Order: sequence, then C-alpha cells, then structure tokens
Amino acid sequence: MSDPEITGVVGTVAAICTTGAFVPEIFKLRKQGGEDLSYSMVAVYLVGVLLWLVYGLMFHAPAVIWANAVASLLVAVSLVLKLTWKESAGTGRNGRRTRRLRVAVDMDEVIADSLTRHLSLYNRATGQNVTPELIRENGLEAAIPAKHREIFERLPHEDGFFDDLGVIVHSQRALQLLSSEFNVFITSAAMEVPRSFDAKFRWLQEHFPFVPTSNIVFCGDKEIIDADYLIDDRSRHFARFRGTGILFTAPHNARERAHLRASNWDEVLAIVMKKQPALTLQQSAKTDINTEAQQVTSFSSIR
Repeated sequence: MSDPEITGVVGTVAAICTTGAFVPEIFKLRKQGGEDLSYSMVAVYLVGVLLWLVYGLMFHAPAVIWANAVASLLVAVSLVLKLTWKESAGTGRNGRRTRRLRVAVDMDEVIADSLTRHLSLYNRATGQNVTPELIRENGLEAAIPAKHREIFERLPHEDGFFDDLGVIVHSQRALQLLSSEFNVFITSAAMEVPRSFDAKFRWLQEHFPFVPTSNIVFCGDKEIIDADYLIDDRSRHFARFRGTGILFTAPHNARERAHLRASNWDEVLAIVMKKQPALTLQQSAKTDINTEAQQVTSFSSIR
C-alpha cells in the first residue's frame, strides 16, 4: 500500500471515529437524559465542526465536508435530545427507579384536635377556665398551675380520651394532595400513651382512609422515621431527625423559635410542594370524605 493510500485510510478512520463519537451519546440521551452532558461543551463542539465544514467547502475537501456535515447533524441531535428529554415519573439518573419523597405527619394538634377535649376535661375536673388563647399568650407552664399539673398530664391516659376527636382544618384535603406527589406516613409518638393505640387507629381509619395502614407508625422516638419531611407540633422530635422538620403552629409552641414553621395546612403545602402560600384547600365537591368535623382550631396538648 502506497503512502497516499495509507494517508487516505488513516484520514478515513479518523473521520469515522470523530464523526461517530456522538452516536453512543445519542443512545444514552434517549434512555437516560443528558444531565451529565455540558451545554457549553456541546455548543463549543458544534461551533468547531461547523467551522471545519466551512473550511472543507472553502477548499473543496470532500472528506472534511462529509465528516463534519455528519458530525454537525449528530451534535445537533444530541443537543435537541438534551433540551427536550424529560425524566419519567419515578425514574432517576442511570435509568433507575427513584424513591418518592416521604412526608411524615404527626397526629395530635397536626391532624387531630386533642386540645379541645383536653381542656374541656381539665376545666371540668378543676373548675378552671383555661383557653387556647391563654396558653398561646402565656405558655402552657403558666396556664396550668403546678397543683393541677398532675391532673392535666393524667387525662390523655384515661379511656375514651382519643375517641371522636375533631379534625384539624383542611388536613384531610392537604394529605390527599400530598399523597398524590409523596409517600405520606402518619407518625405518632403513641408510646407516650400506649392505651391510645386502638382509638388512634380507628380514628385514622375513619377520617384518613386513603392513608394505607402500612403507612401508620406508632413509635416512641421519631429518630427512627426515615422521611424527608416531618410535620410535628413538638420541636423536640426534630433533634435527631435526619430530614427537614416543619413545626406546625399550636398554642403551646406559638412563642417558640423555629427554623421552619407552618401556621396551617396551606403553608405546609407551600413549603413541601413549593407552591405559593395562597394555595386554597377548600373542600372539593368530588371529595368523598366527610369534613363536617373539620371546623376546629389547631391547638396543642401534652402527649
């Protein structure tokens, strides 16, 4: 083989390699998206091959023309695929299934109004007139005298305390919306009141039937909860929680400093779903959950 022939073969092989370099990238882009592909690199490379195409046209070099014409086309296809590719639901990088974000939701004073029951029983037993407003203004310690503290703390342990609790305003609709985007778990520190298990479970079945029973967690320390968000009215549960804690406002924590706070379920959705606080949660006519018991105010009690 003569020197000119060898030169031609080398040039042809080189052209095929440089031109076809983007073929494997196109297949990858179609399957996995172009997250690892730099826009600036593709843009500079495209400009380079287009200039080589102009150079080939100027000097009437067929090999340079066809190689860079094909390369320009492949680079352009890669750029279009990167711009238009959308990740499939539940599919992440490398084509693998990704875990839906998890939202853990406390019960008492987040979705269940236990303070109304708590204060009613307490006032009846002591002759006091403690109101949520009093707790909000002065704090729980100041609102409950030391001589009555034992009575107040004993009440949640009595039979029937957790039966027929009211539902916090808009919590049902909010959890339905969250369930469409996230894995929602009900996480209650029910070990503090072990006798509450049965009543709490029946209450959840009645008012939140769309939450799977497998997603109901009764625990002691919420450090064990593997979730991305924890919505709770007790900031102590955030101490060793590895995700993001959202303090749900209640009278007992109204004066407490919080890194992230939500005063109602509209604000919870604004934080978790990255939407505006003006998001409405008015009951839809299509919702088959009874929300007549939702007209209550979010208060707090000792659990």
